[in-house]
Amino acid sequence: MTYEVFLDGAKRVVELRKTPAGYQITLDGRRLEADAVEVAPNTYSILIEGQSHQIRVAPLPDGTLTVHSDLVEYQAEVSDPRSWRGRRHGAHEAQGRQPVAAPMPGKVVRLLVAEGDRVQAGQGLAVVEAMKMQNEIRSPKGGKVEKLLAREGQPVNAGEVLLWVE
Repeated sequence: MTYEVFLDGAKRVVELRKTPAGYQITLDGRRLEADAVEVAPNTYSILIEGQSHQIRVAPLPDGTLTVHSDLVEYQAEVSDPRSWRGRRHGAHEAQGRQPVAAPMPGKVVRLLVAEGDRVQAGQGLAVVEAMKMQNEIRSPKGGKVEKLLAREGQPVNAGEVLLWVE
């Protein structure tokens, strides 16, 4: 299957083919061998040509994605030719009870909500600092903050659940 991926505004053409050994990826005409495993919700361990990467993908309400690779953050949009929905149409909001996890190891420097607060999709929930950069963690859906697991000043690991939105 071929996808158009807009990564920080630059268009890339990605073709994925499942093979017995993993995936064969063609990126802008260049062939790569890869293997990917989802190790936690929206967190993937990817081996590309012998190099290991941990990738965290956070869907945003506008249909775009925030992708964290190591300590770098990218904005991405994927265009699937099989989809009738165009690039600029509304996105689907996450459904059901959703965990909100730290995208990278760091420290919770600020909580923007409290248990029981009503939140909108895309609203800031917490700020995590990693390598002197502050990253705002946003709500995947509208709803209520069900459970707050993090506290300000707490160190966190990548993928660690900070709170739940129901």
